[in-house]
Amino acid sequence: MEYDFTRSVAPLVAIVAVAAVALTAVMTPSTVFTMVLPSMIVFSVVAFFFGMKHGEFRAGP
Repeated sequence: MEYDFTRSVAPLVAIVAVAAVALTAVMTPSTVFTMVLPSMIVFSVVAFFFGMKHGEFRAGP
């Protein structure tokens, strides 16, 4: 199965966006958008990078 960057990142962006909007029902929007959302973005980028590298390792010889 072949994935390009857009197909890989689009679901990740959708999940982070839905989670941020859902959290505004529980917390104040200013807290979500200034503290929670940036940390979710950083974590998702780091997890995506490590997942991509692990996939490359597993696909190798």
